[in-house]
Amino acid sequence: MGIWQSMSGPPEYRQLAEKTGFNCEQIRVLHKRFMQLSHNEDSLRREHFNAIQDLTCNPIRAQIVEAFFDRRNLIPPSEGSMEEIYLEEFVVVMSHFKPPSLSMTDEEREGVRKEKLRFLFNMHDTDNDGTITLEEYRHVVEELLSRSGQMGKENAKSIADAAMLEVAGISMGHMEPDEFYEGITFEHFLKLLATFEIEAKMNIRFLNMNASTVCS
Repeated sequence: MGIWQSMSGPPEYRQLAEKTGFNCEQIRVLHKRFMQLSHNEDSLRREHFNAIQDLTCNPIRAQIVEAFFDRRNLIPPSEGSMEEIYLEEFVVVMSHFKPPSLSMTDEEREGVRKEKLRFLFNMHDTDNDGTITLEEYRHVVEELLSRSGQMGKENAKSIADAAMLEVAGISMGHMEPDEFYEGITFEHFLKLLATFEIEAKMNIRFLNMNASTVCS
């Protein structure tokens, strides 16, 4: 059954399967949700995402929506943003939420982890200048920690501040907080989130989809 799901399907599905690692049955599910979100149009626009109720109260709603229109998140990545996306772009962006395969080597798993963190970094590097601010990083920490329901925003803020100072001391020597708060590079970001289980934190609840069906 698994082989049939991976190989069968229209040519478009098979091409997307090769590019993203989803099988054809998973892409069929994603295509169905794409059509629901777009109201059966061929493309998705920002207003379609803005109409998703589960996103309304999300503190990083704007970043999540923009991630789908950010060319940096495509395969291969490029620069700039899009006004609308089609099924291919939708599936490629969704692949960033896909957990690593159990058959992956440690090296491959680390590569997937780095790609996920790059995706998360891009979400908060809204001006594409290669850095994110302290406030943007706090949003990252609060969003990740809120998934477990074990930590409030004030604790998340304290962790963000302390982690930034620690990384500053390790990678840049002694600096005053205000100096380092000007921006975090992707290399710093990797160190700051070194202990986060990113695979368990990144999910697709806001799309009202069964993650086990799409990402297993």
